[in-house]
Amino acid sequence: MFDEIAPRYDLLNHLLSCNVDRYWRWRTVHKVKALAGEGPVLDVCTGTGDLALAYHKSAPSGTRVVGTDFSGEMLSIAKRKGAGRRRSGNDGSPNAWIDWIEADTQELPMPDDEFQIVSVAFGLRNVADTDRGLAEMTRACRPGGRVAVLEFTTPRRQPMKALYGWYFRNVLPRIGQWMMRNNSAAYEYLPESVGEFPQYEQLVERMEVAGLVNVRFFPMTFGIATLYVGEKP
Repeated sequence: MFDEIAPRYDLLNHLLSCNVDRYWRWRTVHKVKALAGEGPVLDVCTGTGDLALAYHKSAPSGTRVVGTDFSGEMLSIAKRKGAGRRRSGNDGSPNAWIDWIEADTQELPMPDDEFQIVSVAFGLRNVADTDRGLAEMTRACRPGGRVAVLEFTTPRRQPMKALYGWYFRNVLPRIGQWMMRNNSAAYEYLPESVGEFPQYEQLVERMEVAGLVNVRFFPMTFGIATLYVGEKP
């Protein structure tokens, strides 16, 4: 399904969110900042690479960024978007570009305790086993590092809750299906997956079970999206 929708994935995301998804990623990389000399950044379920590219742009020079995804077509687009964005570190080291790796978040080919930040944007709910994905993200994070999860949520307050539910169930799937011209009903899957995925305190508990501490969440845009941040002890 993700290979099939890859060519128009970015266009539709920006259209359906009225470009607010750019702000959500911008806030993520500023809320969970990459620090100089603290190690690389890993973005899992990176899709077409927008959050990895945002970290590459905002991180201190010399910070290596790695983006992983299980969809080869998504990664192909990410690679094209990232082409020409390589930059050397302050010491001239050539390690400040993005590495793109095809990988399942449930079995990350990464060493233990490697990354200062392990992030995911709108992808954790697509991992078949949420707990296993969180455990792998935590394993790859270094002690003292942070795990950041940016995900859709259902607003808690009216009238936004009702308006959001109507848009998500009735408008988004039809526009998505019309633009994608696919048979996989990808944008019917989206509201279903959001509705079934743990939100707010429930996801905080899952992150704590994975071994993270001081887990907090930050709703954005009336609760349409929420950023969860936990620390690895």
